[in-house]
Amino acid sequence: MSKYHNTKIAAAGQVFDSKAERDFFLLCLLPLQQRGTIKEIEFQPRFELQPGFKKNGKRYRPIFYIADFLIKYKNGTEEVIDVKGIRTQIFRIKQKMFEYRYRDKTLKCVYSKSGFQEFIKNAIMKGEEKNEHKKE
Repeated sequence: MSKYHNTKIAAAGQVFDSKAERDFFLLCLLPLQQRGTIKEIEFQPRFELQPGFKKNGKRYRPIFYIADFLIKYKNGTEEVIDVKGIRTQIFRIKQKMFEYRYRDKTLKCVYSKSGFQEFIKNAIMKGEEKNEHKKE
């Protein structure tokens, strides 16, 4: 059990940190991948927010943000997805650091099942549109 009382759960050959994360994958991502809207799904992608460093002889470890999914659409665009039950203060700080450091990436929070339908609708539109920045 995690610090937020979630239990790890296995499905479709993957281990998820919560039921909401599993449900999001099974109900949203997997069908979109099967229909060809999503080209690739990366699980638990890791992003360095601040590198480690030394100061006055003390070593400071790097700060990382681990998202739930990195989605690559067939049009070449990418989205970093985090399925949330609640938005914690630590997440808000890490989100702000992520947005500053990774300006070329989109971080999207999906709140449990309430946001699943909206995500599917937006993902279909995003997957169908042409990426004008994509190099041929």
